[in-house]
Amino acid sequence: MAGDDLAERFLAMLAVERGAAANTLSAYRRDLDAAREVLGDPASADGPALASLGKAWEGLAASSLARRCSALRQFYGFLVDEGVRDDDPSGALPRPRIRRPLPRLLAREEVERFLALAEEETAGERPEAVRLLALLELLYGSGLRASELVSLTVAAVPRDAPFLHVTGKGGQQRMVPVSSRARAALSRWLAARRSGAKFLFPSSGASGHLTRVRLFQLLRELAARAGIDPTRVSPHVLRHAFATHLLEGGADLRVLQLLLGHADIATTQIYTHVDSARLVALVNARHPLAGKRDHGK
Repeated sequence: MAGDDLAERFLAMLAVERGAAANTLSAYRRDLDAAREVLGDPASADGPALASLGKAWEGLAASSLARRCSALRQFYGFLVDEGVRDDDPSGALPRPRIRRPLPRLLAREEVERFLALAEEETAGERPEAVRLLALLELLYGSGLRASELVSLTVAAVPRDAPFLHVTGKGGQQRMVPVSSRARAALSRWLAARRSGAKFLFPSSGASGHLTRVRLFQLLRELAARAGIDPTRVSPHVLRHAFATHLLEGGADLRVLQLLLGHADIATTQIYTHVDSARLVALVNARHPLAGKRDHGK
């Protein structure tokens, strides 16, 4: 079977079985095309050919090289699963070492000031102010991604349960708890929003929802009014604050992984940088042998 056909079958599998988004599929297609420029037909490449990619792609950033190699590893795994190849040569691919950047953070006091101003600005019950408070409470109180938040439908907010039904990356669904503060803000917003709209945060158009770009702008405008450097604030920064502050409070890493919707716990582990001294103290205080004397003395 021609390499192009195999690549299309691989991409179709990602879409159907893993729910890969269109942007993800486009990125994989570009990575396979880049490999084809060097290898000819990637489907028939052997180990030495794959090892040569390190030299051919030496000008790439480590993160870009890692992404391309990840796409190829999955492609060869697919070929083996489909019986197209008996061997998996992907072990010869370069393995660049990349360091995950630490997330930007807001201190608890800054988040409190941010939320306090948003609450204060709802005094006149202006719909725009009530909406912003609800958006903030869900970003910081539930740790939603910006795309998850703006695309929430009214049906995703059960009126008799403190949870949201969230559709995350790859179409994966999860239940996200909503704090009492966020529930109160949501109730105010549901009473103020345009009735009949499908989305919880509808746009000014007939059927769309608030865009991520507009959400970003609203947060930075509020940050400026609160005396916080706007360049330090974004939806993702508030999601990071949610995760970091929960971990500081003793949350289990696996629970945090579920709340954030991370497929791999390695992604969640980036938050363990937040307070190493507190984590050591937590082990000393909570470990079953904590406080027991050393019987060897």
